[in-house]
Amino acid sequence: MEIISICLSDIPKERITTASNGKKYINLVVDKKRETDRYGNTHTVYISQSKEEREAKKDKIYVGNGKEYIFNNQQQSASVQENESQPSEDDLPF
Repeated sequence: MEIISICLSDIPKERITTASNGKKYINLVVDKKRETDRYGNTHTVYISQSKEEREAKKDKIYVGNGKEYIFNNQQQSASVQENESQPSEDDLPF
């Protein structure tokens, strides 16, 4: 799990979309950094780019960063989680 912080002031208003239900949305990308920065941040957050923006190599709009959070001082790799068997209906607590 990652805990991220987003600077709302850095989000350009034209990148916010309004859905048919009237709610406002923005597509963000949370990406792992190559190296942890001096503040301990392990992830960066930026506004998702369109295919055209990526092809034109436009600069990303960075809006935040975050740190990896290890719950209960334990971390399982994705491969271990993927190999765990799914509970049957009899194993469910309800």
